[in-house]
Amino acid sequence: MTDTAELVTQLADRVQLLEDKLAIMNLISSYGPAVDSGQAEKVSGLWTEDGLYDVDTGAMHGRDEIEAMVHSRNHQSYIHGGSGHLLYPPHIRLDGDTAVATCHSQLVLRDTETGVYGVARITANRWELSRIDGEWKVTRRVGRVLDGGDEGRGILSSGV
Repeated sequence: MTDTAELVTQLADRVQLLEDKLAIMNLISSYGPAVDSGQAEKVSGLWTEDGLYDVDTGAMHGRDEIEAMVHSRNHQSYIHGGSGHLLYPPHIRLDGDTAVATCHSQLVLRDTETGVYGVARITANRWELSRIDGEWKVTRRVGRVLDGGDEGRGILSSGV
């Protein structure tokens, strides 16, 4: 049987692991509501100042470029036409103050003529995160559309 000090240490480590995973899940799950409501500063604030957001349509380097994406004509047309960025629960691997989370996401758009919603794309996502001053931030997010090609499947297979 373990002594009390060892048991307390083990429990504290387990609680920290759970808290870290919950914080990362909360961070990732906040992306959709923030980006679909046009809160550019909240979206960019998920990243480190020099963070990278790399999607198959282009890469955004730093918070200013991420904010510009939210303010862009294309993204604003999604918001005002009716859109939902839906993120699935991530698989999270922690290593001290860094983590990798892998998940699927969908972009659902409303057809403004018919009012019908449809899935515009399904994407594989790799989120690389660091704990900075006690708070988890995205250092790099890579998203690739699941179009049958190797890139999206590679993201998924490397994450589990």
